[in-house]
Amino acid sequence: MEKILGIPTLRQIEAAQLAIQPYVHQTPVLTNEGINKITGASIYFKCENFQKIGAFKIRGATCATLALSKMEKAKGIATHSSGNHAQAIALTAQLHDIKAYVVMPSSAPEIKKNATKDYGATVVICEPTLASRQETLDKIVQETGATYIPSYDHYNIIAGQATVAKELIEEVSGLEVIMAPVGGGGLMSGTALSTHYLLPNAVVIGAEPKLVDEAYRSLKTGVKQVNKGAKSIADGLLTNLSDRTFEIMTKYVHDMITVSEEEIVAAMRLIWERMKIIVEPSSAVPLAAILQQKERFEGKKIGLILTGGNVDVEQLPF
Repeated sequence: MEKILGIPTLRQIEAAQLAIQPYVHQTPVLTNEGINKITGASIYFKCENFQKIGAFKIRGATCATLALSKMEKAKGIATHSSGNHAQAIALTAQLHDIKAYVVMPSSAPEIKKNATKDYGATVVICEPTLASRQETLDKIVQETGATYIPSYDHYNIIAGQATVAKELIEEVSGLEVIMAPVGGGGLMSGTALSTHYLLPNAVVIGAEPKLVDEAYRSLKTGVKQVNKGAKSIADGLLTNLSDRTFEIMTKYVHDMITVSEEEIVAAMRLIWERMKIIVEPSSAVPLAAILQQKERFEGKKIGLILTGGNVDVEQLPF
């Protein structure tokens, strides 16, 4: 796998899909008559909650790790993350027999801290601020020489995440709308690129919580905005866009919809009850957007990415 130095091309996304294939699952696409009836749309859920580590993040982490040189691999990989990317880096390192160093904030869900340790990573807990996360990571990188692999601000990560939508588009023909939740924008960027290359007439829509709506504000104003540290039940979406993801989303994402915490919980509960599958709150955000704007989506054939299923069952919102 090559190191990708600019916005991933279709050829690079195809190469990423081939390279990561031995290390990831091709996850199923499910649809549900009950939810289709409630929304008035035909929704096809790409179930990355069934992915290794319980989330799509393993794709990007694998794609970035495969691009490292032998010397870089020998020194290991490092990152900071509150959850799914932490687990992805830990498992990727285990699969490639290299060391992983993961900085996690004290506020990260226990289920995600424990899973990261179980995959064999050296986990360092820090204060729950971005400044503390970066300082702690910088110190580890300096001491070990490990390569920092960010959770989304990296073109190989974006190419890896783009394989989710690529699989969805290849499996379900005639999709009119493709939707994904937005945190740092790695998945959304990859989704937008795959859709642009393979299904150019489809509309690409991102969804995010109202409490952390910097992507919505960024796309509306054309200037990259920042969250002021608000909290949301969708703990996987609390990051800000990077210059890379903002550039791609500005070009290829057609709209953003924001939803309330109550709408996220209602959508999450609907998925649990009707589909009998476990998804985390971040996964439910696009369905919440559809439920909020039923008239807009009525009669549409929609591809929707369920990003993960790592839920702390001690902290369920229902």
